[in-house]
Amino acid sequence: MAEAVVARLADWVPAPGWLVLAVDGGGAARVMAATGLGPPLEATAASVAAWVMRNGEVFAAADVAADRRVPATEPVAALGLPLGCRGRTVGAVVAVDRMASGAAPRLTPGTQGAVLALLEPAAFALESALRIERAEALSVTDDLTQLYNSRYLSQVLRRETKRASRSGRPLSLLFIDLDGFKAINDTHGHLFGSRALVEAARVIRASARETDMVARFGGDEFSLLLPDTGSDGAVAVGERIRERIAATPFLEGDGLSIHLTVSIGVATLPDVAASADGLVQAADEAMYWVKDRGKNGIHVAGS
Repeated sequence: MAEAVVARLADWVPAPGWLVLAVDGGGAARVMAATGLGPPLEATAASVAAWVMRNGEVFAAADVAADRRVPATEPVAALGLPLGCRGRTVGAVVAVDRMASGAAPRLTPGTQGAVLALLEPAAFALESALRIERAEALSVTDDLTQLYNSRYLSQVLRRETKRASRSGRPLSLLFIDLDGFKAINDTHGHLFGSRALVEAARVIRASARETDMVARFGGDEFSLLLPDTGSDGAVAVGERIRERIAATPFLEGDGLSIHLTVSIGVATLPDVAASADGLVQAADEAMYWVKDRGKNGIHVAGS
């Protein structure tokens, strides 16, 4: 959709470089479309867009370097316009043009009016698209930790189980439980408990591989789905998580220094299960095997 906005604007305005930035539901600025940009035009366009979104105003400069409101390393003409919707700035559209010596400027005051006439419907459409995207993201993520939620894990697990069965490739599942987590809630309250969960989620996500799916299964339990990974590889990932959790002092930002450990159960298809439900049950039982024998360890189902 943003690409279509740029294409439409480019028909009206003779500028070689275009950038569309929008604020997503989480408050972060995202590049929605970009064309005709390269260093240093890209850096200049991004600086202009940031200025526009920060101030909610039009930015127009025949020479950005001379204008000095944003950094530029060479003469560049720029026009930045806010994408406004329902009284707030949701993004910015920026046109930039490297100024050739002796050439007539292509970004003129008349250009601004032509672009503004197209922006109101574009802003509404852009915000609607971002709102839908955000709602879709929320449906699969855990509100507290921003990891995937258990419902989405179940969906992916069933799909990956079928794929693994067809291909003959292994599929491993880790169940991770924070040992002694209840004591944080009992001693310091649920607010600190929630913060500790967020910190633990970050450690687990950072310890996993890019191809691993990390989810909060519920309460103080987490799950990792490891496609194309046998039990040995899964144990290696689990051991890395166990070591890093044990080495992390939690809640230091709140004036505390709490150390936690984890109990981890590992189950691998087809070694101990042939279905998604069987894999979950095997990983869960392996995790409780560790908890019943002193915690802070890893156990592979079927071993």
